[in-house]
Amino acid sequence: MRVLVTRPKHSGERTAKTLRDMGHDPVLLPLSQPMHDGKAAMDALARSDGPIAITSTEAVHALLSSGTDVKPYRLRPVFAVGKASANAAKAIGFASVLASAGDGAQLAELIAGQIREPVTYLAGSPRAETFELKAQALGLKVDIVECYRMLPAEPDPDALLKALIPPPEAVLLYSRQTAEHFFSLAGTQSEPAWINQALILCLSKAVAAAVPASLGRNLRIAALPDERSLLSLL
Repeated sequence: MRVLVTRPKHSGERTAKTLRDMGHDPVLLPLSQPMHDGKAAMDALARSDGPIAITSTEAVHALLSSGTDVKPYRLRPVFAVGKASANAAKAIGFASVLASAGDGAQLAELIAGQIREPVTYLAGSPRAETFELKAQALGLKVDIVECYRMLPAEPDPDALLKALIPPPEAVLLYSRQTAEHFFSLAGTQSEPAWINQALILCLSKAVAAAVPASLGRNLRIAALPDERSLLSLL
């Protein structure tokens, strides 16, 4: 199956390898790019001493972009959304990492079930606020530190043409902002024939909210907000 991958380049290449191993034909069309603030991330760790929360591997990339070793903080517990974020944290040296199986709300529940001390949240922008809202409801204090920002990426016309011809049979969408960007580029107002036939696979209900109602019959939502669950829909 020809599968369109809309993730940023560095993560999209990992997804492409997984897809090839599954027997699919991945096509990369990065529609967002991260801007990391490593100093903000490291400054947040330096002024705190409690647990750390992350909801994306981009938080780990932000720490790496600082060029500073996380060794002084490696014994602090890290709570992550999904195995990918957890594995990324382990890979740079954090010794105690726990992953929630669900979204940010489940992460807040996981943390609140174990500790009550303030949490340093290495966050991105824009983002769904499910983690901080649930944490607030549970009485968990969270220090929100924005250390990366996801910016729209504009593919050049040749790259867009190459991605859409021949037409993809499935489209992977990981964020609401990317979904909105994709449908703007694809020109769903005129509903090209290929998009009416393609599977639209979304990481979560929040992402799916950006899919035009006319494409609902081909919409699929991952049972869990992680890539393994998303790719299982293929």
